[in-house]
Amino acid sequence: MKEAEMAIPHLFRCPISLDLFTDPVTLCTGQTYDRSSIEKWLAAGNLTCPVTMQKLHDPSIVPNHTLRHLIDRWLQMGHQFNPDYFAIIHPDCSLAALKHNLESHESTLETKLQTLEKLQVLTKELTSLNSCLIQLGFFPLLLELVLGKMGGEYSQGNLKFVEQALVCALKLLPFDNLETLNMLKEESKMACFLILFEHSSISIKKSLCHLVEAISWTLKTKELCAMLGKNSRLLQKLILLLHDNSEASDAGTKAISAVCSLEENREYLVKEGTVDGLITYILSTERRKRSLVPMAMATLELLLGLESAKEAVINHPNGVTALVKMVFRVSDHGGSESAINSLEICSDSTKTKARMLLKLLRSMWAEDTKHE
Repeated sequence: MKEAEMAIPHLFRCPISLDLFTDPVTLCTGQTYDRSSIEKWLAAGNLTCPVTMQKLHDPSIVPNHTLRHLIDRWLQMGHQFNPDYFAIIHPDCSLAALKHNLESHESTLETKLQTLEKLQVLTKELTSLNSCLIQLGFFPLLLELVLGKMGGEYSQGNLKFVEQALVCALKLLPFDNLETLNMLKEESKMACFLILFEHSSISIKKSLCHLVEAISWTLKTKELCAMLGKNSRLLQKLILLLHDNSEASDAGTKAISAVCSLEENREYLVKEGTVDGLITYILSTERRKRSLVPMAMATLELLLGLESAKEAVINHPNGVTALVKMVFRVSDHGGSESAINSLEICSDSTKTKARMLLKLLRSMWAEDTKHE
């Protein structure tokens, strides 16, 4: 029995019961569980995904027919799991072969790009494969390839490879323990990271911002987060994204918020002009709808714990205007609340009108609450 249990592939075990799947179902987070196990979890009142702990915006479960089919085939053939098992179903997608193609110095750029395409298709068809790819070391391999030295420059072909490699890496990101990201502490890799921020496409910049965001998720990368917060060159690139009227500014907002989560970074953020960038981002919502304005407002509120940030808001020609506009965005209570808090913080240095406005708004909100 022990030998039989050890032979069950990790991919075929329910993360809750650790037993072989009998009826695999997938949540909106992409994680797969055995139906009986996840139903007990949800029935107990839990509203999160057990593995990722993400809040479930959609509690429905969907049968994972592909995984069920693979398990049935595996049981019929009696195979013990190895990296080449998937070659039985996908002859061109042996995991060992895919990894070799990416690692080998003899592989051409075209071969590597084709390998990444196959990897993307495979992970899309088999979402439960991600844990196996982590075990086989694909995540650090992809980051090493992205941040590897390429003669100090990234050609158009290399940038295409980097873009696809980051797409694959981000799919694996939620399944890694994130310590892998500490490779950015190496001077050469940080240098490549910054070069990509300066000379790459919007898509690559967005992916890099996602990595910065992930660095704030765990204490294992706290030291790295502090390093990023003191890196003037990186902060300037992130702040520039806040001024960009594109999707990149949304990614930049998330990255800035992540770096700001560490209190020791806030002084550096203010020094590099983050307050100006956030105000620009907030006011630009009139030109293009942004869903991350509440996050920008919350980040600004955190920065206003510093006198230098208060001065930056007050001295900015549109600083108080931005806060007042957010207060009147009644459809966005989160952003409005942060705006009112920010106005209160700044009120000692602003005119009496600001205080009167706050009193009026408080009374209006109290009336609204009575009628709800």
